[in-house]
Amino acid sequence: MIGSGIFISPKSVLLYSGAIGPCLLVWAACGVLSTLGALCYAELGTMITKSGAEYVYLMEAFGSVVAYLYSWTTLIVLKPSSFAIITLSFAEYASTPFYPGCAPPVVVTKCLSAAAIFSIVIVNCFSVKLASYVQNIFTAAKLLIIIIIVVAGIVLLAQGKTENFSNAFESTSVSVGAIGLAFYNGLWAYDGWNQLNFITEELKNPSRNLPLAIIIGIPLVSVCYVLVNMAYFTVMTTTELLLSPAVAVTFGDRVLYPLSWIVPVFVVFSTFGSANGSCFTAGRLAYVSGREGHMVKILSYISLKRFTPLPALLFNGILSIIYIIPADINTLINYFSFAQWLFYGMTALSLIVLRFTRKELHRPVKVPIVIAVLMVLVSLYLVLAPIIDKPQLEYLYCSIFIFSGLFFYYPFVHRKVTWGRRLMSKFTHNTSVLREEPPWPVCHSGEVKRVDYKS
Repeated sequence: MIGSGIFISPKSVLLYSGAIGPCLLVWAACGVLSTLGALCYAELGTMITKSGAEYVYLMEAFGSVVAYLYSWTTLIVLKPSSFAIITLSFAEYASTPFYPGCAPPVVVTKCLSAAAIFSIVIVNCFSVKLASYVQNIFTAAKLLIIIIIVVAGIVLLAQGKTENFSNAFESTSVSVGAIGLAFYNGLWAYDGWNQLNFITEELKNPSRNLPLAIIIGIPLVSVCYVLVNMAYFTVMTTTELLLSPAVAVTFGDRVLYPLSWIVPVFVVFSTFGSANGSCFTAGRLAYVSGREGHMVKILSYISLKRFTPLPALLFNGILSIIYIIPADINTLINYFSFAQWLFYGMTALSLIVLRFTRKELHRPVKVPIVIAVLMVLVSLYLVLAPIIDKPQLEYLYCSIFIFSGLFFYYPFVHRKVTWGRRLMSKFTHNTSVLREEPPWPVCHSGEVKRVDYKS
């Protein structure tokens, strides 16, 4: 969960919330909302023990069409754009120290971002164990920098640096839509609370470990995020924070000098680790979609040598590199959040539907249904409020794109037209020819070798 969001979102959350007090309340509320959503996913993940997260839950509750539209939107836009956003943040913090007093050139950040995507995809293609080692190492690094910032903030507060909090709710006048956008950016920092549901088939004892990870992890992240923002406000006014090109770096320059260099270094570690986690789960969603026949079959192939969904990982990496070319981070976050919360709400609704349609399913974890209802209502607000308050074409484009998936679903998935099957068969054959050539590991359909993949 901890990645680029806590280092880039504070400016946007403050901008839309209007003052320090509402800003901190938004961060805390985002933590509560993420926890409630994750509890819903804990019930779904322990009830339906398949990888794929929202995809398999929507399939079970609403059928093939809704699940396809989710996989279409997520694999083509949401997962690659999320990967691109995180690596762009990585590149920005990695290059900032080399350009003191000014922003790094765009071409530099985008080249670094592309290099990060390439490196992470290679690691994930090579070995699941290596990818998990990378995740563990960078998780330790990101927690270390969070602790450093929080401890520094507590020391400053103890020394009486509280003047910025004296009028925390002064000049607070924000619209309903602005609050929704503040939540978009805050919840972007919390994104990742559902990542374990993408790899349920690979978890040891998911009925125990999935809810345990949620109960421990999300409240811990929520406390860290609120304390980090309080630390920022001990040394920066609202104006200074909004004008800062890199909030964490500015904090380090003012508080940790001459050791301020450790902040951008550890932020780079944090964003790299978050990008690795995003890549890991995106590959599993593409694999499951290919296995179910909703994407080209080559995406359901796995490496018999490496036991990784190699084609799916490469597919996500290529799209992510394409997304960094025109990318503006704030636009991508708003675009990402609008579509993502639409599907989060539908997934919470699927929990309610399954309570009545699949009563016979065993539920090791069962949450109060009021939590699912609350998630549906909040998701509805987050989707509609910004559109009603300030309509923008990007929301229309997003909606058109989601439903444009039907043009592919009807002939290729529902009707399974002969010419389409021939075309896909040739495509799968021609691309899988690569498996015979070194250094590519041998691949086979995940549908046949699912046991090997799980091992």
